[in-house]
Amino acid sequence: MTFKEFGLNESLLEGIDASGYENATPVQEQVIPLILAGKDIIASAQTGTGKTAAFLLPIINKLLASRIDDQVNALVIVPTRELAVQIAQNLEGLAYFTEISSIAVYGGGDGSNFTNEKQALSRGADIVICTPGRMIAHLNMGYVRLQGLQYLVLDEADRMLDMGFYDDIMKIISFLPPKRQNLLFSATMPVKIRDLAKKILHEPEEINIAISKPPAKIVQRAFIVYDAQKIPLVKDLLKSTNFKSILIFCSKKHNVKQLTMDLKRARFNVKEIHSDLEQAEREEVLLEFRSRRLQILVATDILSRGIDIDNIDLVVNYDVPNDGEDYVHRIGRTARAETDGVAYTFVSEKEQNKFNTIEQLLGSPVPKAEVPEQFGPTPEYNPRKSRRTGGGGGGGHRQGGGGKSNGKRFQPQHQRRNNNGQNSAGRQGGGGGRSSGQAG
Repeated sequence: MTFKEFGLNESLLEGIDASGYENATPVQEQVIPLILAGKDIIASAQTGTGKTAAFLLPIINKLLASRIDDQVNALVIVPTRELAVQIAQNLEGLAYFTEISSIAVYGGGDGSNFTNEKQALSRGADIVICTPGRMIAHLNMGYVRLQGLQYLVLDEADRMLDMGFYDDIMKIISFLPPKRQNLLFSATMPVKIRDLAKKILHEPEEINIAISKPPAKIVQRAFIVYDAQKIPLVKDLLKSTNFKSILIFCSKKHNVKQLTMDLKRARFNVKEIHSDLEQAEREEVLLEFRSRRLQILVATDILSRGIDIDNIDLVVNYDVPNDGEDYVHRIGRTARAETDGVAYTFVSEKEQNKFNTIEQLLGSPVPKAEVPEQFGPTPEYNPRKSRRTGGGGGGGHRQGGGGKSNGKRFQPQHQRRNNNGQNSAGRQGGGGGRSSGQAG
């Protein structure tokens, strides 16, 4: 389905074309007509499905026909500053040929950012993308013009609740006019999300797209190893493959820093990103990675959701994620926009039970890859046995017992092919549209 078939404004269609969109994704096909019809929405869609454009396009289109001057007309609440910046950039590209104004409101910047946000919120901006804490800081000062608000979007709602933002969300909603269109997007639909939906949505239409399943084009492999084998194995994989863009996830900042330092010593083109870095530093690292000046990025889960970076060849889970949803979002950073991708997960003894739970969520076991014999014996994959013996720390150096030796050298037969084609409609737009303040 093409975007012209939705009957969108011509100036908006220009922005869609300039942003490289061609055909609508499944979530866009289902959601856009409902939003245009004024329906409240509760939509479940995993990352990379094009859901950002699914709510931005109809909101922009409706605001072009009916918006209130000197007011905030639409409010998009998101869990992280990175997602706020991404949506703002996407919005600027789509709305470039229109008069729609926008601003991203998030913490972590300097005083000038807060001043720009205050000016936009007190004078009115058509679309505001915000993180909960920063918006509450402005609301408490009494100048935010929300009386004419028409649209409320909660994006990555499950993530916001996991981060403890429920009370903040409800406080923000208490400032909004009761008559408005509400759109809730979430990767999963646990009970707490449905309870939230009952409180803020009015007779919503429900859309479900590919819940909790990684894209089929991702080649998944798990390496069963001891803790001490992880860093040497990472180095070996990176040397024996020719992936151009690699994203490595660690569960702890300490592991990010240690792995990055070891890879730098081995002369890899690598940098790290985590919450200890200033916002400007993080944005600079992301820019280098997007532009492929940086080959390897080591990150905490700050990047597992909401960061739009196409053409990542390989995702490595250096640590097993905490749950199945995090696993899906991590590996979903590859195989974006209809392309192939590869995801490797390193599973230590104490992480076997956790990984087994993830496999149960996926509905099938992740194929186990052979560890090169040069690394010595490796553990058996036996989650139940691991549970009986405690699975505690300090076991990563034991050999014998349940260990085994693999006799095959790792073969990079699943390297991703180069893809020079255009991205599908799920790709986020760029550009420099009009903004009533700093958009990131």
